[in-house]
Amino acid sequence: MKVSKELLKGSTTTLILSLLDTKPRYGYEIIKELEVKSDGIFSFKEGTIYPILHTLEKKGLIVSFWGEGTGKRKRKYYKLNDAGREHIQEKKEEWSVFKDAVDQVLHGEKSVWE
Repeated sequence: MKVSKELLKGSTTTLILSLLDTKPRYGYEIIKELEVKSDGIFSFKEGTIYPILHTLEKKGLIVSFWGEGTGKRKRKYYKLNDAGREHIQEKKEEWSVFKDAVDQVLHGEKSVWE
């Protein structure tokens, strides 16, 4: 099942930061990890991921560094800094509240008449 771009747009940054919360990663690795962890639901192109990474770096939530890649090529890795870790914690809490509210509406768990 495809997920609409509108739904993805609001969560892509949080998904990327969440992956970087576990370890530093390079761009293509982020793309592949999102795809694998979501069973193909989150399938992004480099043209989507890299601008987000650059924006996160400008905002001071992540830092980049050059690391070893395959062969003689170097890769640009991204990792969370303290501000990024604080930000992702807030976003995870916010997402949890939002998800619970959506579930309550979609599954009729609460009613005005109760």
